[in-house]
This record gives sequence, C-alpha cells and structure tokens, in this order.
Amino acid sequence: MLGKTGEAAKNGPDSLQSFLTQVAARHPDRSQVVFVCIGTDRSTGDSFGPLLGSRLEERGWPHVFGTLKQPCDAKRFEEALKQAAEHEVVIAVDACLGKPQSVGGYITAEGPLTPGQATGARLKAVGDYSIAGVVNASSHKPYMTLQTTSLYTVMQMADTVAELVDQAWK
Repeated sequence: MLGKTGEAAKNGPDSLQSFLTQVAARHPDRSQVVFVCIGTDRSTGDSFGPLLGSRLEERGWPHVFGTLKQPCDAKRFEEALKQAAEHEVVIAVDACLGKPQSVGGYITAEGPLTPGQATGARLKAVGDYSIAGVVNASSHKPYMTLQTTSLYTVMQMADTVAELVDQAWK
C-alpha cells in the first residue's frame, strides 16, 4: 500500500496511535469522517475490516461502511465508494498479508489503499487515509492463508484499532 508521498509506514500500536492522532487533528469533526472497512465475515483473515467496523459502530461512530452484519465485500464495494464520496475524509481499512515479523502490525498511509491485491481482486483504490492490518504472513496461496488466519489475532487487532481511533478523537 502506498500513500500520496509514495511511502507507507509499518506500525505497531504506538505508531498507529500517532498516525490516527495526526488525522484527527486535521479532521476533528467526527461527523465528517467515514470508515470504509473492507472485507468479509466468511474468511477469518479477511474479517479484520468488518470486525473493526462493528467495533466502531458499537462505539458510536456515525459513518461506518463495512461491519459483520453488512460487510463491505466485493459485491458492496461500489456502494461504499458512492457513500464515501459524500464525506469530507475517508479512512479505508483492510486486511493484508506481510512478512512473518509484521503479523499483528499495521501499515498506514496518507492516501488510498487498493483492496484485494493478495487474492487478485481488481477493485478501485479508496481512502484519503488507509490502514492495512497485517493479519498473517504472505504465502504462495494467499486465499488459503486468509482462510486459516487466527481469529484471536484478527479480533485483538480490530479491538486495538477501535480503541486507538476513540483515543485520537477524544
């Protein structure tokens, strides 16, 4: 994932908190922020986005697209793009695969992310800002890797991001 500057930052929770705090300082009005949480509830690894979306919705965030109840999967992605265009700032969230030592971390960028790259999906880039959760290590069978990803890891990551989002927009 690359930002507008062509660089993406690999982050643990401390760097993610700093990133979110900077975004919140630029866009303090929660009502103008939409989270597009990409993924499906039918794949453990790809459930990071919908899990986070559900957590944000539970915490009272007014504009969240992509939850466990209504995932932002490939079928609903175009609708998400239309809804996102109505808001001042779009924060796109998706799961990704990475290096073994990066699992459980986050890749953030100022700029969009392109969902579905690991599985060969061809979807449009989305987001003014982006967060990719590294849910598992890359492999030669990315679809299978996402299917066999630890649910515990993905849930912990979603809980962490939801908490850090709330802290950034106190």
